[in-house]
Amino acid sequence: MSGFARTLQRTPLGDPQDKYVEMMVAASNQLAELLEDVGLVARIESGRWEPNVQKIDSLELARNAADAVEGARADGSGGPVRIDRDGAETALRQLARCAVRHGGLKELDVHVAGAEIAISPITDGAAPILLGKEARDLGALIALRIVHALGGTVELDGGRLLVRLPA
Repeated sequence: MSGFARTLQRTPLGDPQDKYVEMMVAASNQLAELLEDVGLVARIESGRWEPNVQKIDSLELARNAADAVEGARADGSGGPVRIDRDGAETALRQLARCAVRHGGLKELDVHVAGAEIAISPITDGAAPILLGKEARDLGALIALRIVHALGGTVELDGGRLLVRLPA
């Protein structure tokens, strides 16, 4: 599907076909990303994942994840964390997407204070999904598994989802 959509993208079609092709490309990109994330969790579960642990600034991680989610913005004061960059960014991105999708939000704040990253607001409807109590979002389940495998935690604090990464 991805190759076909990309081929169509190079073909002048006009409106509304161009819009439909863009939707196909976006959907195929999301599917490829999800399959990659599922593969990561499979490696974690089988004990074959070897995280590339390095010292990274937590604000940089949060900004990279927020940049991939429409309506999300990151701020705060980062600090050094020892973590696998790709795994942590994947987890934060998936949690932010879930908060937006299931919370019906147009804007999302990702606030960083050292090794703690707070995602807000978290609606009552999104909270049990983000915590894995309701298995209605594969991305959220993947994110939780990654954070825990990295030695971090995820918990709800009022209207905020707190992700604590190893410092």
